[in-house]
Amino acid sequence: MQNQKTSDSSLKSSQLMKLFEDQLKDIYWAEKALIKAIPKMINNATSQDLIDALKSHLEETENQVTRVEKVFEILDKKATAKKCDAMEGLIKEADEIMESCDEGAMCDAGIISAGQKVEHYEIATYGTLRQFAEILGLSEAVSLLEATLEEEKEADGHLSEIAESINLEAAVEED
Repeated sequence: MQNQKTSDSSLKSSQLMKLFEDQLKDIYWAEKALIKAIPKMINNATSQDLIDALKSHLEETENQVTRVEKVFEILDKKATAKKCDAMEGLIKEADEIMESCDEGAMCDAGIISAGQKVEHYEIATYGTLRQFAEILGLSEAVSLLEATLEEEKEADGHLSEIAESINLEAAVEED
């Protein structure tokens, strides 16, 4: 990992720590925004498997917010959110998909597509944050971020499984 011994105080004021904190504020905003956005996806979904997956992930997202708050505590910082333009765009795209399609498999396929884009963004973010925490010697934060990263990967995989049958249904739906 690191050949040179670096003091805790120099790491706390490092450029990487500043980036870590900034990215943490970003994902904190994103997760809180998803807590508001996922219920709309649930309300627009028709597949029971998709509804169940979204409800389960909503619970996970609430727990992920708590984990991010714990990481802020580890840093001795107040949990603060910074608007995440990427997540705002992904949520807006999900809204547009849901507004433009009729209820049924096509809309479910669109919800899954939007959901997977969200998951991929979160996987990238949590993977990066976990790596930063490791470099910064924040072992407790590494564990918290790794737990969330694994949940996001599982959610993405679950959406892929659900998509297989829904996409086939959407392919045969008439206009």
